[in-house]
Amino acid sequence: MDFPAKSVEQAPLWSKTSLLCAGALASAPETDRYCVVVSGAWWVASGDKFNADDTVSAPAGTFVRRVARTPHYDGVKANGTEPAVIAICGMGPITFHPTEPGPGWRKV
Repeated sequence: MDFPAKSVEQAPLWSKTSLLCAGALASAPETDRYCVVVSGAWWVASGDKFNADDTVSAPAGTFVRRVARTPHYDGVKANGTEPAVIAICGMGPITFHPTEPGPGWRKV
């Protein structure tokens, strides 16, 4: 996936990494993902069609479980005051299953 510079970073904890979350693009990985918002605000929603108005804020300290094979999308908003740092754990590697055509990100 082609993302804007410095918009997605990864830190492998074990073995190889794959892209787990793509901001503002609906996807549905095969296994559950367990996420903790470390800092900032992460905007999340479930559904197979992206709609920024459907997202809710998950502030620092929030736990989010992404259920396997359930389409969802998430990211940060362009007018946010700080980046969001998310710790994501799950079994990998995964196959990315976009539910909509287009790039792996959208500016909102």
